Amino acid sequence: MELQLIEVYIPNDKIDHFQEKLEEFSIISHWHTRISDQEQVFKLLIQKKHAENILNFLEMDSKYDEEMRALLYNISTYVPRIEEDDEENKSKEEKVEKESKEEVLRASRHELYNVVHSASQINSNFTWMLVLSAIVATAGIVKNSAAVVIGAMVIAPLIGPYTSLSFAAVLGDYKLMRRSVITALYGLALPIVISILFGIIFELPLDSREFQARTNIELMDIILALAAGAAGALSFAKRVSEALVGVMVSVALLPPTIVFGMMMGAGEWVYAVTPFLLLLVNIHAILLSAIVVFWVSGIKPINWKEIQVANTSRIIALLFVGFVIIILTGMIYFITF
Repeated sequence: MELQLIEVYIPNDKIDHFQEKLEEFSIISHWHTRISDQEQVFKLLIQKKHAENILNFLEMDSKYDEEMRALLYNISTYVPRIEEDDEENKSKEEKVEKESKEEVLRASRHELYNVVHSASQINSNFTWMLVLSAIVATAGIVKNSAAVVIGAMVIAPLIGPYTSLSFAAVLGDYKLMRRSVITALYGLALPIVISILFGIIFELPLDSREFQARTNIELMDIILALAAGAAGALSFAKRVSEALVGVMVSVALLPPTIVFGMMMGAGEWVYAVTPFLLLLVNIHAILLSAIVVFWVSGIKPINWKEIQVANTSRIIALLFVGFVIIILTGMIYFITF
């Protein structure tokens, strides 16, 4: 059972209202302390799956009271151990049964948004990891070493901006969407520049299987990208380790980018079309599956106006990405056959 702690700072004149509302939520235990003549702090121990409902309530209340603040913590250990069977008394059995049917098997929207916000930013760490992964991937393709290419995918930070872009599309957050697009384009531009330099300096490794694999497009490549996007979104939503899933996303993005750049550097413009199409279809397949996963997992705003914006944004994103995939698939079909 995953536990979290919500720390809420409440003005004294709002205490009664807040305590009444607490009865409506599933809380394992809570404590409160007066920290000043104007304010008290409540600490709520809850199951992770119930965090979003409480945070939604606090978010709505904080719009009317700027003095209300809340912090969310993950709890790794709690003593004494909590037995799940003893959490709810018999008077709440019907409520628990209803909640179990609507159980959210992911982190709260508020927690995910903070992670997404960080993943959409360009910083020195992102840049250096991107540069190193591009160099390693290019060397692995030239040397025909699958192990080296896989090593490059492990350190490639490409999962972040695409997860952020899908998440922003589901929420209708256009500011976050613009920043994610810029970061995603930056994440492709650097490897392309590096591989163009390699293509200018070295001959194309035409006998490398790693190189040849990215000059052919198959239906399986699209399926791989869809699976990578879904896995990335699921790992992000559940807040589990994204390292291995990041490798899947990099499989679909980094090698085609490198091969495309090397062909451009060598002046092989006609043959560069194939890896470029592969890259485009992989990008859109990842976005499509990630948007669907976030949508199905119930990520949405709580304000009515924001919900309308999010619904419009999600539909437009799904239609646009789906349409692009259909067009690219058609082009791939004609090129292949």
